[in-house]
Amino acid sequence: MDKINTPPQPPNSYRILLDLNQSEKRMDSILLRELKNQDDNLKLKSVSRTQFKALFHEGRILIKGQRATPSSAIAKGIDRKS
Repeated sequence: MDKINTPPQPPNSYRILLDLNQSEKRMDSILLRELKNQDDNLKLKSVSRTQFKALFHEGRILIKGQRATPSSAIAKGIDRKS
């Protein structure tokens, strides 16, 4: 795997590595799916759609250190989310 220039992980955060075979039009749907499928953080695994939307609204979901929006597109390849 190629080295990816990723900012340091903020304290008290959870990072998801996405390896996509195709680009995705909306980050919120794929990210929520990945949170539901992971077993490392049970609180995030059981997050409701309302709580998930609040994370975006509060600026707590980042793409490479930048605030993400639910409609942010994700390019094909490997991308890290915090």
